[in-house]
Amino acid sequence: MPNERLATTGGYGRLLTGVAWAVLLLGLWVWGRGPADGQLPAATTGDVAAVGRPAFQELPGAIGPLPAARPTAVAVGALGMAHADVVPSRPGPRAGALPPPARESGDVVWDASGPQPGRPGVAVLTGRGDGPRRAAFAGLADVRAGETVRVARSDGSIAEFTVEDVRVRPAGRLGERQVREAHARGRAELRLVTGDGPRTVVSAYLTGVSGP
Repeated sequence: MPNERLATTGGYGRLLTGVAWAVLLLGLWVWGRGPADGQLPAATTGDVAAVGRPAFQELPGAIGPLPAARPTAVAVGALGMAHADVVPSRPGPRAGALPPPARESGDVVWDASGPQPGRPGVAVLTGRGDGPRRAAFAGLADVRAGETVRVARSDGSIAEFTVEDVRVRPAGRLGERQVREAHARGRAELRLVTGDGPRTVVSAYLTGVSGP
């Protein structure tokens, strides 16, 4: 009888040990199915899709504004766009209106009624999101926080901006104030805006400069 109880207890102990290992392995499997490294969460609020703003990502600090100089070209590495010519906007029929995109789908328009990129305030660049040929801002909604936008300037310098926010709105639902309002007073900020189809707005701020 004692031998039977010992055998029964031993079998019961082995069963508990097996169950414990199974629970541990299941927990490790569930934990391992979390977000993969490099994936950034996206949030949706109403009809606005806000992406590229992970709470856990630390962005670099802003630097002070640069001397005045016109933008001549822009590069967005995340889009595979190494160079797009920037042309100044023409005076529009309504003060404060966002400039339309350039006729050439590969060009970008700088809103010359506002600040130059690198100066205090919000500089605005608009481009086509689609078109018969490669559009300058095709895939702009895929840009994420932390990525870099570089703007070549007429003084030979290159202003570097770090993306902090990306928002998408349906066509006709984008107001000028949502584009032109600065996120922080005194900073040199940049907006990249698609001028056709769903309106994507990439917000960035000055974090570096190279060249003269």
